[in-house]
Amino acid sequence: MALYSATTFCFNGVNSNRQISMTSFSASTTKDHPINRISFTSSSQRLCRSLQGKALPSDNGSPDPNESLVVCFGEMLIDFVPTVSGLSLAEAPAFKKAPGGAPANVAVGIARLGGSSAFIGKVGEDEFGFMLAEILKENNVNNKGMRFDPGARTALAFVTLRADGEREFMFFRNPSADMLLKESELDLDIITKAKIFHYGSISLITEPCKSAHIAAAKAAKDAGVLLSYDPNLRLPLWPSADSAREGILSIWETADLIKISAEEISFLTKGEDPYDDDVVRKLFHPNLKLLLVTEGADGCRYYSKDFTGSVRGLKVDVVDTTGAGDAFVAGILSQLASDFSLLQDEGRLREALRFANACGALTVMERGAIPALPTREAVMNTLLKITV
Repeated sequence: MALYSATTFCFNGVNSNRQISMTSFSASTTKDHPINRISFTSSSQRLCRSLQGKALPSDNGSPDPNESLVVCFGEMLIDFVPTVSGLSLAEAPAFKKAPGGAPANVAVGIARLGGSSAFIGKVGEDEFGFMLAEILKENNVNNKGMRFDPGARTALAFVTLRADGEREFMFFRNPSADMLLKESELDLDIITKAKIFHYGSISLITEPCKSAHIAAAKAAKDAGVLLSYDPNLRLPLWPSADSAREGILSIWETADLIKISAEEISFLTKGEDPYDDDVVRKLFHPNLKLLLVTEGADGCRYYSKDFTGSVRGLKVDVVDTTGAGDAFVAGILSQLASDFSLLQDEGRLREALRFANACGALTVMERGAIPALPTREAVMNTLLKITV
């Protein structure tokens, strides 16, 4: 796996076209982190021949239908993370760019853990878009379902890190390329060969991506693919709280597996107690196989038709919580993709969730999402130390 060096950017402002105006920058190479931290290469030049609506030339090859493939659908973007925590965006002296976007984070997370994954989504036909496609490729994620839009930029998000490591977001999507993916641009061959199809709710906010999302999920469902849903609530992107609630719940009953946070439970139930099992059970629809509730450092809860319980988390020093939930999802899906029987065996499910909790914990120890996603070896070493 290729390793990259991190780049730090300092900004004076944003121009009227909502594009970042970079007035100065400094590059610094950081030491390799035991979690196998990545950053970036500048291999985008060879990708500039990509055309509108066409797939990226790639030597990844078509996914093997016999593999336990997880296809992740949705947004991929650039997160700009302050180099100093606890400051507002205006006060931050510099930002480190990091590839992100929840579905893409999950795809890379699965590949880092030794699983098979693919990403379907759209980025701008720009340097950031080419860089993101290359990062997927370098991380062994199948990127043949990625599309490029010459008329829209790759999405950007500035992430404020409070002193406790929690985040606040400022998005630049007006519109961004991920919002413009069309149903006609879907690679249905990859989708229907998947074992699991994973997605969020951000792709439901606007057309044409909303229709592409619904069509992709239907194709997967019709092919017998397990549907995995992480709502990943980002209220600033929705027209209103009511539209967010309605949009998130509009596809709720089609999912086989749902991962949700305590905050999202409170939002969807209009303020009910997210730690009350009876409240959580209201969100359990008849066809749902597994509902997972993440609680950060406290671990997670799980709900199925046959059993309910919780698995403790790991206590670590928090630097940045960006991508922790995605790492958790990657951890559980990477195991579930090769063995659906985990859904019926509570003991083995608990072990899988313990592994997923460790994935999330290791991710919060570094800034950024994809740069901090752990390898399987790092997770197993961590769990071994805890056991010992």
